Order: sequence, then C-alpha cells, then structure tokens
Amino acid sequence: MEERLQKILAQAGYGSRRACELIIEASRVRVNGLVATLGQKADMQVDKVTVDGKSLPRLEGIVYIALYKPRNVLSAVEGEADDDRQTVRDLVDVPERVYPVGRLDFDSEGLVLMTNDGDLTNKLTHPRYGHQKEYRVLLARRPDDAQMETWRRGVVLEDGHKTAPADVRFISASGKGAWIRVTMGEGRKRQIRETGKLVGLPVVRIVRLRIGSLKLGDLKPREWRYLTREEIAELKGEKSTVERKPVSRDNARGAKPAFRAGVKRKNSAR
Repeated sequence: MEERLQKILAQAGYGSRRACELIIEASRVRVNGLVATLGQKADMQVDKVTVDGKSLPRLEGIVYIALYKPRNVLSAVEGEADDDRQTVRDLVDVPERVYPVGRLDFDSEGLVLMTNDGDLTNKLTHPRYGHQKEYRVLLARRPDDAQMETWRRGVVLEDGHKTAPADVRFISASGKGAWIRVTMGEGRKRQIRETGKLVGLPVVRIVRLRIGSLKLGDLKPREWRYLTREEIAELKGEKSTVERKPVSRDNARGAKPAFRAGVKRKNSAR
C-alpha cells in the first residue's frame, strides 16, 4: 500500500512528520534511486527508500509508541466482557494492533510502551533481562531513614514474594508527605503500593518515568508519540545507524517526535 514518504519516515523513527518533510525537501531521500519530492508516495513492499544513502528497513507494520497513561485507564487492549472501562488502546489512534509492554496499575499513571514487536516485548518483560523501571512516588507521610532502608533492601509481600533490592531516593517534601524516586528491575502487580503499606508509608500517587532507556519526557496525560530510531535501537540494545544531519534550525527544532492528544476513544472514561 502506498503512503506518503513523510509518514513512512516518521513510522521508521526519523522524527515528526514535519521533521521528515524537511529531510525530504533537503533531497536526502531517494525512492528507487531517484531523489524524492515532498508529497510523493511509496510502497514499502515494492519500493526501495533510502535516507542519506541508507536503506529504510522494511518494518512491515511494526510500530513503537510512547504513551502517557493517565490514572483510571486499563493497561490492556480491551477489558473483560462486562468491563467497559477505558483502555490504553483506546487512547492510541493507529491502524496497527499494538499492545502495552508489561502493565501499569489502573490507578497509576505515566509511561507505557505500546508495540506489535513481540521480540522486544519479551526482552523488556522477561525477568532475566532485568530492565529497570523508574517511578516518581508520592507518599502520604514523610519517610524516616529506617523506612527508606527497609524499602531499599526488599520486603516480603503478602503472597510471600521477597522483593529484590531497589534504588529508593528522597526527592522533596510535599505537605505532610513526600515525593520519592523508586528504580527497580521487577514489577509485580501493585508492588510499590504494597511495599509502601508494609513499611508504613501509604502511597498516594505513582508516575512511571522510564522503562529501560525510554523516558516519559514531556508527554502529558493522554498524549502519545512514535519512538525515534535512536530510541528503538537503544531499547533493543543495538547501535543506531541514524546519522543526524540538521537541514536547518527549523529542522533541529522539528526533530523532536510528534505527540498527539485528544484522539478518538471507544469508551468513556470511568
């Protein structure tokens, strides 16, 4: 199927569609050996598209999306038969069938990676790879040194699981409570909330900031964007082949991936 070149480049991680238009206008893109023009279309199944002489990989519909999941949204493609709560899939308006990598509790918020790349999903969720996740956590009361140290060492959850050591740091006071930063390599269901309860620090709010090398950045709730090729390569543990050649100051500003908000949703929020 033919698609506009700027869309193809954006899906491949070269930046926002505006940034990709600038790349095309700078004559850096060729289709079947001929310099491409803005507005031109290509079919990645039959055409050879290159950027700066390097062939664009045939992604075959594989996409990578960073989403800011708000609270009270399910980290699922769809709910149960009798559950009409909104899901993360409702927030991402793309034709591909993408899935959230791992989970983020219904009442937590922050970064969710969505993709249809099964290999990457396995790599990011399998415990043996130990990919870290970073959270900003609001506590109902200020922690003392003993509570922080207990959290760092690990606790035994109600199901008998002993949590692995975590990096837990104080950020700032917030009224009678405090913000802390929790970085850990595991993520059992409601682990942060249960750990906080066990050490006497009720959790009020959780915001996930990072999954492996991927950061939430300046996304706002319900906003999403495609990952850049550099971000995809870092998540896969590969060296990126993208060579940055700013066309102009506008291009440098436009290189930031586009984000979207307010996309059509299938269900109403609960």
